[in-house]
Amino acid sequence: MSDKYDHQKDEEIRDGDSRDEEWGTGGGSGGGNNDNKDYDGPAGMDVDGVIESTWTEVATSFDDMNLNESLLRGIYAYGFEKPSAIQQRAIMPCIKGHDAIAQAQSGTGKTATFSIAILQRIDSKSQETQALILAPTRELAQQIQKVVLALGDYMNVSCHACIGGTNLREDMRRLEMGVQIIVGTPGRVYDMINRRVLHPR
Repeated sequence: MSDKYDHQKDEEIRDGDSRDEEWGTGGGSGGGNNDNKDYDGPAGMDVDGVIESTWTEVATSFDDMNLNESLLRGIYAYGFEKPSAIQQRAIMPCIKGHDAIAQAQSGTGKTATFSIAILQRIDSKSQETQALILAPTRELAQQIQKVVLALGDYMNVSCHACIGGTNLREDMRRLEMGVQIIVGTPGRVYDMINRRVLHPR
């Protein structure tokens, strides 16, 4: 019985080795990115990612983006010093009102990218809903809400997480009072639209 177990274990180790070769790991040898030995992704893709863009403007600092002073204070207070690759390319087209599709690896600042663009476009004097962010899970919606509130800390913006599993009447009351930015999951947002509490315009 132990021989069978050892044989099975050997097979698992060999399978692991072949996966390492396929993904370009295994101590950094055999991968597409020999510069970064800790990289754990598909072979041939750099940690910074392959950048394909139809947008030619690249803003290398937040100061170059002509952002509101209070938003800029929020960005630096949040801990950002220099925009990441996706932030350098995606914030400006969003601010200028272009449709954008952006894809990047985890931890590259995608949430902050669209949050900064939204906060720049918000009219802080109006309490009407001006932006809707849809997220696939409640946890992500709450996480996005925290980022929006942190970045907009000096702007006095209102942001509400409209998610399932929370009090429906409380959600309705908050939206009726007026919320500038709504982060929500599709089910609850659809419910709010049907109840005519959230106006898609």
